[in-house]
Amino acid sequence: MVSMMPPTQSILKLPSDQDASGRTLGAEEIAAVTEAILSGTLTSTKGTFVKALENRFAEMIGVKYAYACSSGSAAVHTAIAAIDPEPGDEIITTSITDMGALTPILYQGAIPRFVDVDPVTLNVTAETIAPCINERTKAIIVTHLFGNPCNMTEIMALANAHGIPVIEDTAQAFLAQHQGQFAGTMGTVGCFSLQQGKHITTGEGGIVVTNDDAIARRLFLYINKAFGYGDPKPDHYFIALNYRMSELQGAVAAAQLGKLQDIVAKRATTAAQLTEKLQGLPGIATPHHAADDVHVYWKYCLRVDSNIIAEGAVGLAKKLKEEKGIFSAPRYIQKPAFQCEIFEKQRTFGNSRFPFTLAKAEAVDYGRDRFPGTFSGLEQVLVLPWNEAYTDEHIQYIADAVKQAVAQLAH
Repeated sequence: MVSMMPPTQSILKLPSDQDASGRTLGAEEIAAVTEAILSGTLTSTKGTFVKALENRFAEMIGVKYAYACSSGSAAVHTAIAAIDPEPGDEIITTSITDMGALTPILYQGAIPRFVDVDPVTLNVTAETIAPCINERTKAIIVTHLFGNPCNMTEIMALANAHGIPVIEDTAQAFLAQHQGQFAGTMGTVGCFSLQQGKHITTGEGGIVVTNDDAIARRLFLYINKAFGYGDPKPDHYFIALNYRMSELQGAVAAAQLGKLQDIVAKRATTAAQLTEKLQGLPGIATPHHAADDVHVYWKYCLRVDSNIIAEGAVGLAKKLKEEKGIFSAPRYIQKPAFQCEIFEKQRTFGNSRFPFTLAKAEAVDYGRDRFPGTFSGLEQVLVLPWNEAYTDEHIQYIADAVKQAVAQLAH
């Protein structure tokens, strides 16, 4: 009797940045951590690994100062503290970002002023920022989302015209470039993350960079409880936290740093291969970046046209998971950041609602009509997992899976 059961579909397990299969952690990191442990010195105030990491990273991207800290969120908090806003000042930021880049604004007593994004790149632009600049604007935070740099030429021209410092959230964009300059080096402060899923990792960790002498001093102090290590008469000069990186993290990061350029090159190569394989696919648009920029592909993002693909990005994600075991993230974040309860219900310190109590009405106006690019972009985007361990076989598998799913879902 001939079986009428369909043939079993083969599932290829993709490398993951959440475990060893998609990470470059290995002998070099083990040797460095062993050396740190055997030294008996695990605090960066006395050790050598964190200082070496800072010096090497500053040299790699061409800045005067780099300071390691405990997380990417700590990096953003340190940058905002260095800018030193007054309570009620506004800090312009993107509607599509991680909460770790937003709560530091509130902790420093400032108001996040959300601006819209380009619906194709999901990055903020000078055009979306400009209408929100006012007398209370203390700083602008730009996020180089997915490893694709913002148009910093236009953003810096706008910021400089108003005398406003720019903080670059470069957590997802190690070695990304805009017109020949590294992301994180064009604004006043650049913030990097070493969290588990970033290009290089220490599990948690961060780095802040700057070329400004006065800002560098405040960055260093804020990471160290505002204690003036090395000063003739050191004291705790202002309110600050302990955001130091340990020597164990520093050892891992120093070893990882030596692999960064190869990691970025591999991600870009495989991304280009997938882009080529998906060209011309109905209802699917591949990642877009400016011709003279370098995209470093923290993730690989498709834009899905729901007029052509049934159920759009959500339908495609479901098909990829069911048919081929590929886990992806439709919408990236399920809702814009300003729709989270912390902003909608103004939950901050006790029942005080501070600093929202100091906000102008327009700063907390989250009306949908103010964010057309945000809602349109999130509706279309499908975020595919990405890492440097992908091979030609993995890329072909993903390409075939997407093509098969599109054929099944096409209207």
